This record gives sequence, C-alpha cells and structure tokens, in this order.
Amino acid sequence: MALLTLQDAELAFGLTPLLDRANLTLQPNERVGLIGRNGTGKSSLLKIIAGQLSLDSGVLGGDDGLHIAMVEQESAPPEAATLRESLALCARFEELHDERERWAAEARLTEFLHRFGLDENRPTATASGGERKRAMLALALARKPDLLLLDEPTNHLDIAGITLLEDLLLSGPVKSAIIITHDRAFLDRVATRIIELDRGLLRSYPGNFATYEARKADQLAEEAVINRKFDKFWAQEEVWIRKGIQARRTRNEGRVRRLEALRNERAARRERLSKVQLTLDAGERSGKLVAELVDVTKRFGDNTVVNNLSLRIMRGDRFGFIGPNGAGKSTLIKLILGTLTPEAGSVRLGTNLQVAYFDQMRAQLDPERTLVETISPGSEWIETANGRKHVMSYLNDFLFPPQRAQAPVKMLSGGERNRLLLARLFAQSANLLVLDEPTNDLDIESLELLEDTLQSYTGTLLLVSHDRAFLDNVVTQTLAAEKSGVWKEYAGGYSDWLAQQPRTDDTEASPSARPQAVKRDKPKAKMSFKEQRELAALPAEIEALEQEQLALTARMSSIDYHKQGVEAIKVDRQRAGNIEQQLAKKYQRWEMLDQKTAAGA
Repeated sequence: MALLTLQDAELAFGLTPLLDRANLTLQPNERVGLIGRNGTGKSSLLKIIAGQLSLDSGVLGGDDGLHIAMVEQESAPPEAATLRESLALCARFEELHDERERWAAEARLTEFLHRFGLDENRPTATASGGERKRAMLALALARKPDLLLLDEPTNHLDIAGITLLEDLLLSGPVKSAIIITHDRAFLDRVATRIIELDRGLLRSYPGNFATYEARKADQLAEEAVINRKFDKFWAQEEVWIRKGIQARRTRNEGRVRRLEALRNERAARRERLSKVQLTLDAGERSGKLVAELVDVTKRFGDNTVVNNLSLRIMRGDRFGFIGPNGAGKSTLIKLILGTLTPEAGSVRLGTNLQVAYFDQMRAQLDPERTLVETISPGSEWIETANGRKHVMSYLNDFLFPPQRAQAPVKMLSGGERNRLLLARLFAQSANLLVLDEPTNDLDIESLELLEDTLQSYTGTLLLVSHDRAFLDNVVTQTLAAEKSGVWKEYAGGYSDWLAQQPRTDDTEASPSARPQAVKRDKPKAKMSFKEQRELAALPAEIEALEQEQLALTARMSSIDYHKQGVEAIKVDRQRAGNIEQQLAKKYQRWEMLDQKTAAGA
C-alpha cells in the first residue's frame, strides 16, 4: 500500500503553474531525490506534503496517522540557553503523556546529537550555521517519522557531516524520505528513485542520479523528435488554412477543428527552460609563479589554523581545498591572496595577477543596489570573453529577465544571488579565479554548466567546496586539512584524496564512505587453476573493452553523429554505459585476484 499519493495536483504563484496536474505515488522504504531547476516549486511541493501549504486543486492522500518530519532549507532551532533546550521546545516532549515514550524520545535525541558531534549544552546563540543544521537533522531523525522531508540538507555541512547523514539515511530509524539536494554524490549513494519537477510535471526515474542522467538524455532526445514532427504537421495545416477562396470552398470542417486543436496544444506546450550562459575570460597570462608560501603559520588565539605551511602555486594549477567546517579553508585562501597577514613565515605573490573572488558570504553584493548597478555600474555595456554585450542581454544569459533588471538585490533568493555573483564575477577578466563554496543554492543543471566552464578555463583556480563530485570534476590537486593546522597536498580530486587516506585515519570521510581495510588475520588462500586462467585473460579483455570504448566515444563525438537517428543514439548510449560497468567489474576482479595471488605467495 502506498505511503503517500498526489493526484492531479495544481499549484500556481502568478501566471506560471508550479504543479500542472502532477501525480506522485510514494511507496514505503523509498528514498526519493527530488530535483529540478531553482524556482520550479520543489520546496513548495515539500510544504504541501508536510501540510504547510494547500493545493489550488487536486488530492493529497496518505496513510492514517502518517508521521512526517521536515527540515527546511534555512531551518534553525529557536533561541534558548542551550541547543538541548532549544530542540526540546521544538519536540514538545511535555505533550507526550506516556512517560516511557517521553524518556525514549529524549534518549534518541541525545543519541543523535552525539552522533552529529554536537555539544547539547552549547549556547544556541553561539552555534554556527553547520551546527544549527546538524541539530535540526538530529531532532528530525530522533522523532522517527514515517516520512522524512529534507530541503537542501547538505548546505552548511562539511563532507564528514554529509557522509554521516548518508549513513543515517541508509541504516538509521527512518526508512522513507523525500530529499531536495544538488549534491550528486549524495543522490548516487542514497536515492532509490529520482523524481524531477519539470515544467509543472513530476517525472519518475527508478535508481540513483547516475541512472537518471542516462535515461533523461534519451527522453529529451525523443521529446525533441516528437516536437519537431508535431511542428511540421502543424505548419502544413496552417499553410492549408491560408490557401484562400478556393480552399475555403472545399474546406473540411473536421480538418478546421483539428487545426484549432493543434493550435491550442502548441500554445499550451511549455518549452524547456533556457540555460544559464557561462563564459569566462582568463585575460592576460600571469607570471609562471602565482603564489609561494614559506613556513606560514596563522593562529586565532589558541587555535592554530595553519601550521608551518610551505606551498607553491603555479600558473594553471587547479587546487581544491577540503576540510571540516572551521578548519580554516577561507583563512588559508586569504593568506594566499595576501589579504591576511601570517604570524610567521612569508607569502610571495606572482606578477600580473588579475583576481576574481567568489565569496561564500556574498559580501560583495550590496542588497540595496539593482541588478544592473551590481553587474555594470555606470555603463550599459560589458566586455565579455565573446565580445561587447549589453547589460540587459548579459543578465538574460544568467536567467534574469529585463523586467527584473531594476529590482534590488535584497529581493533575490539564495540561488538567484549566487547566479548574480557568478554573473558579476564572469563579467571581468581574471587569470586567478577564487571560488569559496560556489555551488550552494545552485540547481544541478547550473552546477554542471559551471563545471564545464571551469574545465575549459585556462587560468589558475582555487576552489573551496564540500561537493565531492564537483571537486572530482574540476580540480587536479587537493590541499586537505589534517590535525592541528597541518595542511597536506594530494594529487587529484576528492576521490583521489580519499583513496590515499590510511585505513585507520580519522579524517573527513565516514567509515562507510572509505574503502574498507583488508583483514590480515585470515589464512592465506591459494588460487585455483580456473582463477589463474581468469587472471591471465583479464588484461586482454580489459584492453578490448577500452578499445571499443575509445572507438564508440570517437563516433559519438563526430560532427554528423546526430544524423544517426534516435534509436541508434540510444543503442550507443546503452552500450557506453554497459562498457563502463563491465570495465569497473573487471578491474575490481583483477584487483581481487591480484591480492589473492600476493596473499598466497
């Protein structure tokens, strides 16, 4: 029996419907990832399910006595002397008449506060944004709801907090959840189904985010073909109706009515929303050396955030900075830029540096200024990587329509402010780009476009992010916070850093997200003759698959590939996915057999 159903749901704010006869069925033990563009109505849908918002029409149904808990995007515990007292006010333990039930609820809250690493006696007023978010998550899990609703739960969390939340959703007390998040690694690990809110409709895709991406690409290609055929037929009918007097003498009234229906259907079609247009100008080349730190130390009172760090950043380097909240990532960035002075050591900057700095606190945005004044003060034109552009057209590239250009910044949502800050950032030439948490509040499509832009950027990049997939796709070097202010450089992105961690090291990764240590106390196992033959054959099998993968990639990248037709493209996409899976399995098998060979030697 379904846990929750939504039938023919309609909701509109203004002229554009957020829900347009949308339908949804949620089964027990499902963890649904709810995705879609910013502003499409995802948060509104969660509020409808939670009973905080009413539908314009349609039916919302659920199990009798369905217990729902929701953690909103910017939710925070109410002010109280301590975090514990604040959460107790939210939980209303005093309303539980059964003493054993009240004691069990309080015990669960204590357990989850400890699991999230929170001091329950900490004054609420001094708690950071990340601590407040973890406190609200702890309370929601302690309530043991039948359905948990989470709106951007990874915002303000560091990687350790994110992986802990993943662990709790996979093996904790809550079995069913609907989660709005742009964190693709989170969705890949947690989601059992992806639901996309797209142009008022809810589309369901079984599996995690990686599975959704493959199926979505096929669906969009098929939708484009159907729309082209429809438009061609509609255009032919419009030509017929305009033939004049002679056509009207033999006019088929049924055909006229069909044309009217075609016109109505074409007018009702909601085209896919336009994409953000990102271009980034690296400007003039900087000197070969961008920055050099020698034995740099920085303290705040008794807290050492950087301890005796020596580091060289060269032109074209792409550094990712990772570490728990409070480790000093933003502080280290300011030391590198020379805007903060170290207690010890020296910082030397290179020549001809043009710096563009994306601040996670959005301090560069004046809330009273209009969008136009923010992007191009005193001028109607902007010099971009693609030439001169009018400010209205440039704002439109970032999905700000002309009627909003004179609106003050304070009227924008969090995601819109991020887009505006990116627009301002990309309006200037910069050979040193500094991005401090740029992915917060960005939808997945905008995030992937930002990735593509950064991958083709030829300047030097310094990136602070807790988005694991984003780090993997953008950076080539990682600077990770160790203990006591020590920072260590690693080659590659987040996954490469994770793979290089000692098995017993208490780092940012949770035990379940880290490769498991091999137990050495088992007796040595000898390989069978069949396994020896399998190991000998694996390199050739892997090479054959990789050659096929290269040939397939080359074919799919050709200029006239789109002429193959939808079915042929679909077959190629499926084969590409199968090859990727087969390679992963064969590499895993090869590693296992190789380890077995070494163990039996």
